[in-house]
Amino acid sequence: MHRTHTCGELRGKHDKENVTLSGWVHSRRDHGGIIFIDLRDRYGVTQVVFDPKHNKESHSLAERLGREFVLKVTGYVRPRMEGMINAKMDTGEIEVLVDKAEILNFSETPPLEITDKVNVNEDFRLKYRYIDLRRQSMQNNIISRHKIIKLIRDYFDKHGFLDIETPILARSTPEGARDYLVPSRVHPGSFFALPQSPQIFKQLLMVSGFDRYMQVARCFRDEDLRADRQPEFTQIDVEMSFVEQEDILKLIEDLMKKLWREILDEDVHTPFKRLTYAEAMSRFGSDKPDTRFALELIDVTEIVRHSDFTVFKSIIEKGGKVNCINAKKCSSFSRGDIEELETVVKTYGAKGLAWMKMADKLESNIVKFFSDSVQNELIKEAKIEKDDLLLFVADHKHFNSDTIAGQLRLHLGKKLKLIDESKWDFLWVIDFPLVEFDEDEQRHVAVHHPFTSPKDEDIALLESHPEKARAKAYDIVLNGTEIGGGSIRIHKQELQKRMFNVLGISEEQANKKFGFLLEAFRYGAPPHGGIALGIDRISAMMTRNDSIREVIAFPKNKAAASIMDDAPNEVDEKQLKELHIKLDIVKKEEKKQ
Repeated sequence: MHRTHTCGELRGKHDKENVTLSGWVHSRRDHGGIIFIDLRDRYGVTQVVFDPKHNKESHSLAERLGREFVLKVTGYVRPRMEGMINAKMDTGEIEVLVDKAEILNFSETPPLEITDKVNVNEDFRLKYRYIDLRRQSMQNNIISRHKIIKLIRDYFDKHGFLDIETPILARSTPEGARDYLVPSRVHPGSFFALPQSPQIFKQLLMVSGFDRYMQVARCFRDEDLRADRQPEFTQIDVEMSFVEQEDILKLIEDLMKKLWREILDEDVHTPFKRLTYAEAMSRFGSDKPDTRFALELIDVTEIVRHSDFTVFKSIIEKGGKVNCINAKKCSSFSRGDIEELETVVKTYGAKGLAWMKMADKLESNIVKFFSDSVQNELIKEAKIEKDDLLLFVADHKHFNSDTIAGQLRLHLGKKLKLIDESKWDFLWVIDFPLVEFDEDEQRHVAVHHPFTSPKDEDIALLESHPEKARAKAYDIVLNGTEIGGGSIRIHKQELQKRMFNVLGISEEQANKKFGFLLEAFRYGAPPHGGIALGIDRISAMMTRNDSIREVIAFPKNKAAASIMDDAPNEVDEKQLKELHIKLDIVKKEEKKQ
């Protein structure tokens, strides 16, 4: 028997018991011949004592121990001496006096300190991830993720959902991010695709009569590099039949309430507030607004239309929009502060940043272009008071103006410390646009996916004004971060064909890409809808981590590579021949020549 107890289990009630513990040597201290070892496993740390007067043989072995040696000890539990109790340790009132010890394995000096104070490059941590994962904070992250997923499974099981696996190897249906392709050896020249989501399969399960489906689903997207994204990720995938939007929102709100109560012992108030997409963009400049602080956008287009400021006037004449933000009591901002804000807006595509300060009256190098009446309207609309700073963002596209101003708002929220980091702020964003126009492809594309249903009252707009049609789509947002999204699906074949037509997908293309789904719709598809929740993001937020890599055991780095096992890697010529593949890659060395 390698252990009778774990290293986090023993307490005062175990006094005088004979025990066996196994774990890693966390630290070693020699106090005048008596050696103290902190023995660690994932459950905690126990102090074990090697006393030469008690057992010379085990003491001699202890003198050879190094950090991260794998050690097994047998001895008896005793209270620590008076004044030596460690209240910060769960096992801090006891220690184990060692009768016998055995080195189960030796360890070289680890490349990383097994401490939560580690401060090294993230790529170095990922290279030695198996060492990094020994740290208590990392183990707590992974344990918390396990508890979150278990609770979610139990919740859906209680509500009658079936946990059904869907294929990992499927056909490529490009309509979104790039697929990861898997060549078929048995079918030369053909490829499987790894699923970007189980979308089509979960809809087919609804057609099959499994009216409540869920899955902890692995998903894959070959996206361009973006901050804090992973090429493979995990989502809680949910689909229901004979439901409307309200049913799904209520189900997920109750899940969040249960998660926060049982995992964090915190209350989440329901129902969550709701914002339409149009309202979220106009007030906060984001479809995932952080509403933990105010500082809302103010549309002053109609006011400044009557100014003589040519920059604004020319943008408005092109159908553009002018937003402003009233940064309360910030008139003391220096030139450097203003330049910092200008850099922020330029990063997101603005040509510049206009501003006015309120002293006894509005002041700036552009005030002369605004008449007294226009200034008075600005003061009234923006609720300007003494020492306020008014910041203007303008763009000939409304969406751009809102988005740039939204990013400026977020920057100011952090700079001015307006955000209550202890707050959990849930909300729903609903009524998204059904489609948007892609300038590169010169066609409409689905905002969510092509199976999202338009709102009933907007179906008539599909052929005439598709850009005005709203979707039965919804995102759940927490503290300015989208943690999930879904929609009510199209379940009638005729409406699905109309949607494909709006997207410029011909009947031939539709049958080629989604033929089996359209075929299924011919045989009585029920009304259905669902949602997917990002388990990586939810786990990171619940454990107060900024990066999802902290809650994934073996993540890829920012370059979508695994440094630990050197993936992706080249494969040998034999494997390629079996797959009937010949590479045509110009190596960097050849390019230089």
